Amino acid sequence: MTKEKNKLDADFIRQLAELVQSKDLTEIEIEQDDLRIRVAREMIIQQSTVAAPAVAAAPVSAAPAAAAPVAEVVDRDANAVRSPMVGTAYMSPEPGAAPFISVGDQVREGQTLMIVEAMKTMNHIPSTKSGKVTAILVEDSQPVEYDEPLVVIE
Repeated sequence: MTKEKNKLDADFIRQLAELVQSKDLTEIEIEQDDLRIRVAREMIIQQSTVAAPAVAAAPVSAAPAAAAPVAEVVDRDANAVRSPMVGTAYMSPEPGAAPFISVGDQVREGQTLMIVEAMKTMNHIPSTKSGKVTAILVEDSQPVEYDEPLVVIE
């Protein structure tokens, strides 16, 4: 029985790893009864590697994800508008339409910067302050995590 359970777990872990890869997720965690499985992708930041620890024993091949150098991220964090939820970021109100903002635009507090879709609901993300958009940290249709920096306004 134990051997059969281990085989099932290995197959399940492989399926989770494939799901993480195909849906471009950073990690997934499943808990059922006394079994807890977490599969995480390795994320590569320019000129340095940060490996997300994986509790699961199965290796996960990861597609590299480009990110800003660490020094820039620290400076940007103070002025970043963060995602209030997990979802998918959209830069325009509908496919083919002009984006809400571009780098260099002046925005005012409360102005819609982008939309984050969560559970089939389109949530407008407002600017937390007035200023100039100095960086857009996500791409159109990119999955975003809770509290992830989206836009830098200075």
